[in-house]
Amino acid sequence: MTHLQAGLSPETLEKARLELNENPDTLHQDIQEVRDMVITRPDIGFLRTDDAFILRFLRARKFHHFEAFRLLAQYFEYRQQNLDMFKSFKATDPGIKQALKDGFPGGLANLDHYGRKILVLFAANWDQSRYTLVDILRAILLSLEAMIEDPELQVNGFVLIIDWSNFTFKQASKLTPSMLRLAIEGLQVGDASYSYRIIKTKSIDFF
Repeated sequence: MTHLQAGLSPETLEKARLELNENPDTLHQDIQEVRDMVITRPDIGFLRTDDAFILRFLRARKFHHFEAFRLLAQYFEYRQQNLDMFKSFKATDPGIKQALKDGFPGGLANLDHYGRKILVLFAANWDQSRYTLVDILRAILLSLEAMIEDPELQVNGFVLIIDWSNFTFKQASKLTPSMLRLAIEGLQVGDASYSYRIIKTKSIDFF
């Protein structure tokens, strides 16, 4: 085990080996392979290329070097194309703070049986008068940024459960195609290693 695997339990180390193809003997070489690809995208500003950061993307793509690099590039490209979203990207930002306060996202105390962190969104809790959908997306991405620092979650991932119960037509009218595209792209490259499950898609009230 290398210092980059510190913080992983013996069970998670074995899971990383079997399911993610993580090999402590070649870990530094794997990371360097991805880092060496950075020069192929001079159009992107790669603000971080340290070992621990690149490792997150390797784990997210089961140590397929090119796929890990492509995800890394998409991560920074998304931020480069949406600069306003990442200004004041911190929990004290008024919009993010209000969204977090209303549970966007909420996290369960216990992990699921795969060791994944469970995040829950109750869509009807959105108070349109206090913050925007973009603020909700920023709050989710900020939360994922913080949680993905945990190496256990880098291996095991996340589950995002969205409950659409009592989501009104007025609220749904704000889900424009451009907003949905922004959210989908952000979550796809946000921090990898998470999966999504929508538990309810009905009961949208038209009043």
